[in-house]
Amino acid sequence: MDKNLIISAITPDVEALGAFLVDVTVSNANDIEIIIEKDADSVTWDDCSALDKAFHEKFDQDEEDYALTVSSAGLDRPFKVMRQFRKAVGTPVDVWMKGGKKQKGILTAVSEEAVVIDETSIPFTVINSVRPYIEMK
Repeated sequence: MDKNLIISAITPDVEALGAFLVDVTVSNANDIEIIIEKDADSVTWDDCSALDKAFHEKFDQDEEDYALTVSSAGLDRPFKVMRQFRKAVGTPVDVWMKGGKKQKGILTAVSEEAVVIDETSIPFTVINSVRPYIEMK
């Protein structure tokens, strides 16, 4: 299946849930994963179920022969879109640099060019990934 066709077909349904698309992946075996997030609330099981239903109404599973997974972005996944970064401002994050160095701190600002962790600006050109920081107790 075509990723761009999927995105254009389901974006209205995602937005109707008060959510936004984080990622859509389609494997060679037609395993489709749709990842969504909300600006204010958390994604619920009902949100995922509603999007699953909407997808199946648009794409015939018997004809397209696909497997579908709909999920929230989750705390273990790196940020992929700017809306995730903006939502995370004011919260602790782990920044993994190219080369393996890691920095933890509060995401205080973000732009198209860089993130600001505490008072240190880190350009995206040296960043491998940024994730929510999860404190283990």
